[in-house]
Amino acid sequence: MVTPESIRLNIEQGMATEHLSVVGDGQHFEAVVVSEAFAGKSRVQRHQLVYQTLGDRMRAEIHALSMKTFTPQEWQSQN
Repeated sequence: MVTPESIRLNIEQGMATEHLSVVGDGQHFEAVVVSEAFAGKSRVQRHQLVYQTLGDRMRAEIHALSMKTFTPQEWQSQN
């Protein structure tokens, strides 16, 4: 079964993050990812970076993942 923790670990292992949270019910998940890697990237490019960390799990296991992606500077202005 897919868990928020397993998704969080995949993302954490695949990219440097300053903040990362994943919540979900086993079917639908939502991630908040803050990374300097997002600087200068479009929303689509940011999501592609996160999808790369999940690899085949996005096709085989994870059916719904919504994301909010921020640079550290954007994240600070949100809070």
